[in-house]
Amino acid sequence: MPANLLHIVESTTLDADDIAARTKRIHALLLSKSKYIDKPNFTKIHPTDLALLFAEYDRQFFDGQIKNTLGTIPLHFGLSKRMTSSGGKTVHYIGKKNEKECYEISVSTAILFGCFDGKDHRPISGSGIVCRDRLDALQRIMEHELVHLIEMVVWEKSSCSKPRFHSITRRFFGHTENKHQLITPKEKALVQFGIKPGMVVRFRFDGEEHTGVVNRINKRATVLVEDRRGQRYSDGKHYAKFYVPVQMLEAVE
Repeated sequence: MPANLLHIVESTTLDADDIAARTKRIHALLLSKSKYIDKPNFTKIHPTDLALLFAEYDRQFFDGQIKNTLGTIPLHFGLSKRMTSSGGKTVHYIGKKNEKECYEISVSTAILFGCFDGKDHRPISGSGIVCRDRLDALQRIMEHELVHLIEMVVWEKSSCSKPRFHSITRRFFGHTENKHQLITPKEKALVQFGIKPGMVVRFRFDGEEHTGVVNRINKRATVLVEDRRGQRYSDGKHYAKFYVPVQMLEAVE
């Protein structure tokens, strides 16, 4: 049992001023050290930025004991364009990625770059804390994923719906909620263009007009158009699938 990390996690409660001071130092450090993040509302990011962020959080909040507890087990960092509802994800792999065991923390670039673009229709917060900029949002995501990692390493299982997770995020980071309130592509599509899943829409493709149903919305909308040559779905009908930018869709009354 990783006693040092366990002791820190179970015995530490930071006050609001201390949390604010530490997160502010990390915010400034990333801006000064990163080769890609050059401003609070950055437009470029690299997995090495996540590694730098992790190292600073581990040093400033956990005395480097997350890394020490991992020992020789690799920790990877990734950026995902495909995650459009979750801000981040932490996974424990056994016998995958050509390694006996490893952990991976991924962050959604679809979520990050969809916020703070000058078109936000509401205040943006993460874990109950209002975010001033994109780097703030990235920090809230990393804080959340760090606690998932700690729980996986110390207790083997992690759930952000359980009291232990709530206790750790509150005592270390001042989180009052354990879900992000960042703007997702689905929300943006509804607010900016009035488009949502299940809606009948029309659009043009290769000069031809099509009418179909919005099946889902990620970075683009997936629209199903009835086509006897297409794939058969659970309703018994056959559909062709189109990936269409939301701004190109028109709702059919």
